Amino acid sequence: MRMRACLLVLGLVACGEPEDGRDSGSASGLTGLTGVTTGVSGTVGTGGTEGTGMGVEGDASIGSGPTASADDTAEGGVKFDLGTEDTGTLPPPGECETDLVATVRDFSQGHPDFESVIAVDPGIVQDMLGGDGKPVYAGGTAGTTTGQANFDQWYRDVAGVNVNIPIQISLTDNGDETYTYDDAAFFPIDGQGLGNEGNPHNYHFTLEMHTQFTYQGGEVFTFRGDDDLFTFINGRLGIDLGGVHGPIQGSIDLDAMAGTLGIVPGGTYDLDFFFAERHTSESNFRIETTIGCFHPPG
Repeated sequence: MRMRACLLVLGLVACGEPEDGRDSGSASGLTGLTGVTTGVSGTVGTGGTEGTGMGVEGDASIGSGPTASADDTAEGGVKFDLGTEDTGTLPPPGECETDLVATVRDFSQGHPDFESVIAVDPGIVQDMLGGDGKPVYAGGTAGTTTGQANFDQWYRDVAGVNVNIPIQISLTDNGDETYTYDDAAFFPIDGQGLGNEGNPHNYHFTLEMHTQFTYQGGEVFTFRGDDDLFTFINGRLGIDLGGVHGPIQGSIDLDAMAGTLGIVPGGTYDLDFFFAERHTSESNFRIETTIGCFHPPG
């Protein structure tokens, strides 16, 4: 049977103005869990100062295995099935869709973890997803968070603290076996929830998304964005881009990380990712993928 090689590029980008000290850059480097992408290449710092010691130039790739490209993909494209029960095999093309469903939680800019310290901050979450499907607080290294109690509010509904707003992100078929969602002004909840609080946009929110996929072999996941981004596959942390910073990038080579992630070709696994936008004043969100078929967790 012919194997399908797939590639997912997910970009979540939000950058601040120079006076906020949030220069843009690219992520690179490895830390924590073997193969977990963290770090920065480019200029990420405070007060417009170039960051140092945050990694090396170039995209961060996890592991040393082969990297998929558009030439590696088989026929077909991305289809996100929002209703097919997981059977461990890819559903027929007609049962897949190109829609991603996410939960956005709106926060006040006065929350202790928002509009505060600006820094790249790996290690905010533990290497294993919690039993409730949420990241487990670990503290971080740069002080951009203020403790477990406040962090535990990021991806949970808390009355008087945040407002839950579901959104849908539809991917565009580019006609070249890639599908994208690209928004250079990603403010999905302007005027909703707690409102814009006197700002041009609603800048303070988190985003949580859960899906499943069947690992075929050869897949690579790449995410670019800010502020925080934590991506788990099979409950294991694969990308850690924690902190308040400019856009940075990390990748997961599933073949190279198969042992760490506990995955084998033909198996169906959860992919869970968690994003936070914690600072003004720009926001970009880009997804690009050639993966075959996603469907909701069973």
